[in-house]
Amino acid sequence: MAMTLSEKIFASHLRDEPFPGTKVLSLDAVLCHEITTPIAINDLVARGKDRVFDPSKIKVVIDHVTPAKDTKTALQGKILRDWSRRQGIRDFFDIGRNGVCHALFPEQGFIRPGYTVIMGDSHTCTHGAFGAFAAGVGTTDLEVGILKGVCAFREPRTIRVNVTGKVPEGVFAKDIILRIIRDLTVKGATDCVVEFHGDVVKGLSMEGRMTLCNMAIEAGGTSGVCMPDEVTVDYLWPFISGGYKDRKAALADFRKWWSDEGCAYVKVVDIDVSNLAPQVTYGYKPDEVKDVAELAGTVVDQVYIGSCTNGRIEDLRVAASFVKGRKIADTVRGIVSPATPKVFREADEEGLLKIFMDAGFCVTNPTCGACLGMSNGVLAPGEVCASTTNRNFNGRMGKGGMVHLMSPATAAVTAIEGRITDPREFAKGGRS
Repeated sequence: MAMTLSEKIFASHLRDEPFPGTKVLSLDAVLCHEITTPIAINDLVARGKDRVFDPSKIKVVIDHVTPAKDTKTALQGKILRDWSRRQGIRDFFDIGRNGVCHALFPEQGFIRPGYTVIMGDSHTCTHGAFGAFAAGVGTTDLEVGILKGVCAFREPRTIRVNVTGKVPEGVFAKDIILRIIRDLTVKGATDCVVEFHGDVVKGLSMEGRMTLCNMAIEAGGTSGVCMPDEVTVDYLWPFISGGYKDRKAALADFRKWWSDEGCAYVKVVDIDVSNLAPQVTYGYKPDEVKDVAELAGTVVDQVYIGSCTNGRIEDLRVAASFVKGRKIADTVRGIVSPATPKVFREADEEGLLKIFMDAGFCVTNPTCGACLGMSNGVLAPGEVCASTTNRNFNGRMGKGGMVHLMSPATAAVTAIEGRITDPREFAKGGRS
């Protein structure tokens, strides 16, 4: 029987089916951070079950408020830190080694094709870019995962999205996924896995694919996935080279996870991006998306470049290419947060941080803080932020604040102009 990638992963990891359609899967990785995991830890301790199923499969990071800003956040970090030491979890990334979880863990080689991955974080779907089934879960499921190494899911259904055409100048993976969400709507992929296919997806880097999968949740998806191919092999090669004769052998192994010809999809969506313009959100839902021209001129108070969506080195290179030699508007606070220490070092070595700082940006340590209004970029009531993050919910970056989601390119030129601006005007030499 023809199967989708997710169906193959479910079949290979099935431990039990207590009810029709409810699959209990074995887990390859349980990811943890300091916001949701301490709650699970405290409950397990209270129940007398202070243990983990396999310390080598648990990966831990402090990434939202780092360093701690007050007693509460310091306590969250302490609970996670003490637990990791107590359980012998070696992959714990404390202050100084930490970064944005969904950038750091792939960068460390922890995610592989065919894996099952959970975390108490909705954007865990990012890791599906590697051909894994990765999903955000609630506290109870996280506790069970930590304790037993299993998690229960509904039978997977899959939506196939074919992305074709030639990507226009000034358009990036963020614009593509915003347009897909606009078409699917915020509920269009509920209880589904979103499979990204097409020549455009094949041409994306792993960073670009992670951007697509990262925002599958904004269409209601359980996970977003890409087929693992040569690009995946190249990204993972430093971590997997000892297990394969050569890259060709690795690719052959990865291909077993590809969806079969003739497998069943609940929906197939075709998107030709040849005439796609840079996209920007308005309002307070991720599917409220317009072409940049429709929001051009909207004044902003802050521009944020970073997050698990667009804080990787590729994103910083793009933004810096527009910023170089220019100054951001006097009315704008510009913030750049490289997603991991590795990204920070690379950006520094390439001179990107100097470009941003010379332009007037504040460069921060790696953190998720601003994205959900916890630290390093919280908005005041009435303020507007142009952001490369993934959510524009009401109050997301601060009570009473407005967030417009966009690509690093659009964010960069918006910072320079002080108002939402089309990056193609700069790319074509229309502005100096």
